[in-house]
Amino acid sequence: MSAREVNFDGLVGPTHTYSGLSHGNLASMTHRGAGSNPRAAALQGLAKMKALADLGVAQAVLPPHERPAIDVLRRLGFGGRDDASVLETAARQAPGLLAACGSASSMWVANAATVAPSADTADGRVHLTPANLTAKFHRSIEPPQTTRTLRALFRDEARFVVHDPIPGGQAMGDEGAANHTRFAPGHAGPGLHFFVYGHEAFAAGVAPARVRRFPSRQAREASEAVARGHRLDPAQQVFAQQHPEAIDAGVFHNDVIAVGNEHVLLHHECAFVRSSEVIDELRRHYAALHQGADLLCVEVPQDRVSLADAVGSYLFNSQLVTVAPGHMVLVAPQHCAETPSVRAYIEHLLTGGCPPLREVHYFDLGQSMHNGGGPACLRLRVVLTPSEIAALPPSVLLTDATYTALTDWVKRSYRDHLVPADLADPQLLTETRAALDDLTRLLGLGSIYPFQIAGA
Repeated sequence: MSAREVNFDGLVGPTHTYSGLSHGNLASMTHRGAGSNPRAAALQGLAKMKALADLGVAQAVLPPHERPAIDVLRRLGFGGRDDASVLETAARQAPGLLAACGSASSMWVANAATVAPSADTADGRVHLTPANLTAKFHRSIEPPQTTRTLRALFRDEARFVVHDPIPGGQAMGDEGAANHTRFAPGHAGPGLHFFVYGHEAFAAGVAPARVRRFPSRQAREASEAVARGHRLDPAQQVFAQQHPEAIDAGVFHNDVIAVGNEHVLLHHECAFVRSSEVIDELRRHYAALHQGADLLCVEVPQDRVSLADAVGSYLFNSQLVTVAPGHMVLVAPQHCAETPSVRAYIEHLLTGGCPPLREVHYFDLGQSMHNGGGPACLRLRVVLTPSEIAALPPSVLLTDATYTALTDWVKRSYRDHLVPADLADPQLLTETRAALDDLTRLLGLGSIYPFQIAGA
């Protein structure tokens, strides 16, 4: 049966601000308090989607969350006769909490869920598990909306299973597809699932790896729970630990230090603990699964691209996509072109360092990059058969008409300047809700937001 990878990109939300909420994410920390441009951020993301669609990559969209999250603020004790009073009280008493409840971080849908295609699961259905995101408060409030949204999109229960997020707590932190990669000669074939974690919470006698600067966010036990829930064959799973030095350097997710597609893995020398053993295990499992076929693992040496340059440029947060058999394209942030060591290494890859890689396309995603997310952060990869694609709400698939409608929607609905203090503006909440009402009608999703459900 044929299948193709559909990239579901997150639409940047109207409250895109630089509140510096993500400790361990250097770009987020650096730009704290700066003014943002939500309109430009959303249009930059849409331009990337359209360019990939024009290359032949299947594209779909995931809507942003309602922010500020009034329902969460009320649960935190901020009462009032109306929502404007809730905002005013929160801004006066706990501006940090208001900033967290106003975050537009749901735009980085690589953290939305982990996905297993129907070719790999025991029941022959596509499985999706929303990430619990327990490591950061501003992200831990996302799973309920993510689950509602995914169930509105993947609504055919004969073809799709949208699980509840796994039980959380710091010990069971799950950060979604940003720590998961699937390898296969083609998207339709059986895949090898590569799960990367930062710590083991319950392994008897195993001392946690020492992290000197930043904590890890992904537990091995969480990855194992996702794999069990997706009913994957143990022969199709490999688990590896992030290197503590990489985490300390700002590698908060594996997709900041490694990227894979089909039969290719591009990774930094410092990505994994016992890196050579990890690569050997991946290649053995891949060969066993695919009749001796080789997994092409390209290691980027520290003396060619330093950890600092890798993180600063987001080289590995590029997208590696297939546009034709044997023809891959690297979708990289403009920061890569502007970092001499990274640009030189990409040229090396294009001239024989990675034979399937034929082209690089650089994109200006400055608004997202300044908040800590590059091209790969903005998309969730979902391998689907033609019948599974047909079961989606048709309007979520990016066509020329949908692109035009979405860009027009952004231009009329989004502000072009925002600072964290603006989250207390009740007019912003009114504008955001009106925009999301329009968007759910445009995408054919029905009522998925708390303000819509409460008013139904």
